[in-house]
Amino acid sequence: MQQARTITTRQTGLHDKLIERVNRYRLSRSRRPIAAHTQRAFEDALAWLGDGAGEIILDSCCGVGESTAKLAERFPAAKVIGLDKSVARLDKHHAYQHEGSNYRVIRADVNDFWRLAHDNALTFNRHYLLYPNPYPKPSQLQKRWYASDVMPSLMAISNTLEVRSNWLLYLQEFEQAAMCYGVKGNIRNLDGSSPMTPFERKYRQSGQQCFALQFENMQ
Repeated sequence: MQQARTITTRQTGLHDKLIERVNRYRLSRSRRPIAAHTQRAFEDALAWLGDGAGEIILDSCCGVGESTAKLAERFPAAKVIGLDKSVARLDKHHAYQHEGSNYRVIRADVNDFWRLAHDNALTFNRHYLLYPNPYPKPSQLQKRWYASDVMPSLMAISNTLEVRSNWLLYLQEFEQAAMCYGVKGNIRNLDGSSPMTPFERKYRQSGQQCFALQFENMQ
């Protein structure tokens, strides 16, 4: 079994520029152009959702889509959208696909998709971010979603958000960033009995602890 790498970083506590960075973007909106393929993907997603009746769930950075299929099974009355930027990963989804028709996996840049959802007042009942995305070097703070210009959209498009990672400090920073938006989170240990993604399974098999950060009643 291939061992998963552990997080290595010189950062030992909350980044000293975290709150400054979060507040820099909190009251602004990104002006970066939207990628054409994500604009098309968003329009296709709206067409599939139809009138928007019922619960809608977003699974961002879904990779091969294992988590998307599991969420669709867990919430059979909901419509579930899985997003990933990699065609190669999404092409492997057939290994996890089930017979239900209540979900789609879509190639899109999640940052652009979140901004489009925000601009079009599309909100999700539940949003899952199960890919770790740590960028552990202190110099990479601005690449972490909560310290980037997409955070206002990320906080605006769902009622419930769950973030998972094998790096506790990442989730602690995310929790602190959300407090700048008046949203309080809760971090819990994951027992490893029901991994949602291949990443989570790999970490657990390598003896690493995984954690989940939950936000509720965000809207």
